[in-house]
Amino acid sequence: MTKSTYPTVTGVILAGGEARRMGGNDKGLINFVHQPLIAHVINHIAPQVEKLLINANRNIERYQQFGYSVISDSLSGFQGPLAGMLAGMQAATTDYILTVPCDSPAPSPKLRQRMLETLLRTGNKVAVATDGKRIQPVFALLDCELAEDLQKYLASGERKIDRWFAQQAMVEVDFSDQSDSFTNFNHPEDVRFPALQSSVPLLGIAAFSGTGKTTLLTQLIPKLRSAGLRLAVIKHAHHLFDIDQPGKDSYRIREAGANQVIVASRRLLALMQTSDVEQSEPLLSDCLTRLNLHELDLILVEGFKQESIPKLELHRASVGKPLLFPEDPNIIAIATDSDLLVKPKMPVLNLNDLDSILDFINNFIRQYHHD
Repeated sequence: MTKSTYPTVTGVILAGGEARRMGGNDKGLINFVHQPLIAHVINHIAPQVEKLLINANRNIERYQQFGYSVISDSLSGFQGPLAGMLAGMQAATTDYILTVPCDSPAPSPKLRQRMLETLLRTGNKVAVATDGKRIQPVFALLDCELAEDLQKYLASGERKIDRWFAQQAMVEVDFSDQSDSFTNFNHPEDVRFPALQSSVPLLGIAAFSGTGKTTLLTQLIPKLRSAGLRLAVIKHAHHLFDIDQPGKDSYRIREAGANQVIVASRRLLALMQTSDVEQSEPLLSDCLTRLNLHELDLILVEGFKQESIPKLELHRASVGKPLLFPEDPNIIAIATDSDLLVKPKMPVLNLNDLDSILDFINNFIRQYHHD
């Protein structure tokens, strides 16, 4: 194949596995946050590639309903990711294929850009993502000219993906700043309560409406900054909102149909991104990929109550709501303005004593890194 002046890429979502650890259930079709796992992957990968293919070996009609061509392995019997990669190369009409698994719902929005830039700079044929600790072999950008070599490798009876990679001109691409984008689901309980891993301490603020979450944050943030901590706040909104005002240029551009708008000045950069899938709730992992984690010591999270991250519960007796901790195993401490009838086996802080909450957060950060 003659390379295009501008390299083209076909995305290949690998959904052809047997999913034995998932009890045999087809991973890509398991619901997560109101839609199948593969729908999340499509939303992240489709904007990054010229074409998109789904590699599946069962439930073909179900996968076709997502609106993209479905390809099956040429080898029978669930032969592993290399068989799906080969099927992708053989079906693609582009220079490269970008492969991602169907069970990682939030691949990096920079996956294609960073991988392709690395291949073009180095002249290699295979780019494989690394989270900073180990390679993530199914997150790969492959030159389609390798199809014949891969076919011979599989015909010899080999199936090991790392062994084939080692035979190629391979380069690792660093995504240690977005390690959460590789979070995947292997067991049924993972989908119900996915544990989100982060190199930066994540602390959720959990409370009923009216408890004063935002008020507490605005009081805590100056103290945390004074203590030398670099921090970010991620807030979940339950309704439509705008950070820009109607009539402003950025608002008019977005309303005209732009899916992403960046407004930049000397002191401020803001990204506004719209989604065509209105019923899809945002994932915390999606938000994390947009942060520069290397410049942070702490991320405070307001909302995202379904996410499995450590949380500090705020409780005011005057709100008249029950405690959350009996139903949420991720709550690690409670800040309250009243005596609790039930004595929890966790720290109980004075909600009106900011210094005690600050001490708790500092200890939490130290313990987070120690663990």
